[in-house]
Amino acid sequence: MNMPGVVRPEPILPTAITRLEALDWQDVEQELDGRGVAVLSGLLDEGECRLLAGLYARRELFRRHIAMARHGFGQGEYRYFNYPLPRPIAELRTALYARIAPVANRWNQWMNQERRYPDRHADFLAQCHAAGQQRPTPLLLRYHAGDYNCLHQDLYGDLAFPLQAVILLTEPGLDHQGGELVLTEQRPRRQSRVEVLPLQRGDMAILASHHRPVQGARGVYRVNMRHGVSRVRAGQRLSAGIIFHDAE
Repeated sequence: MNMPGVVRPEPILPTAITRLEALDWQDVEQELDGRGVAVLSGLLDEGECRLLAGLYARRELFRRHIAMARHGFGQGEYRYFNYPLPRPIAELRTALYARIAPVANRWNQWMNQERRYPDRHADFLAQCHAAGQQRPTPLLLRYHAGDYNCLHQDLYGDLAFPLQAVILLTEPGLDHQGGELVLTEQRPRRQSRVEVLPLQRGDMAILASHHRPVQGARGVYRVNMRHGVSRVRAGQRLSAGIIFHDAE
């Protein structure tokens, strides 16, 4: 069995990790608590985006290739990385998890969910693997003109982390037209609320992967979140998805 560890004395994206650590995380957490999504603008520079996008051509890095139309997921394709993850993905996954695990634990407390998440991502992965979820879930997604991704949730098993991240690797207006990240929020006994995030190249969106808490007049209640990608009108759009739980 491939193991999740990877030998990396220095991160390949040191400036991206530095930018991540330098953010005002109090503001990020307030955005997540209030809206269920936060955008980290310009987290990756152009060279870092090209580095990640270039991994798509290296088939040996991936465990599975998905054609969305074949499964009714939309149109386009994506590839799940295999373990050991490439250094850029592993570094970002580890560093980001440490920052948002407190948010996940706070959300579960507010929603009266018993599960709490450990501080270290390696410890959470150990829990996933003990539960039979051993396949890595970070991925790269590629869309061409006419492609889109239906609204969905990335769960993969009973053990699921309530937040995930998306990084846009191509430049809207230059590499592609359209292909906006779309979020929906379904509140009890109400019509769904839709939000469109106009990301730029290098932006990371942290978003709720399943449920999030909302403060109501009678206390906190739980809403159901989904996300997708609108139709790409021209060009090629690439993005990276960082999911913190592994799959069955």
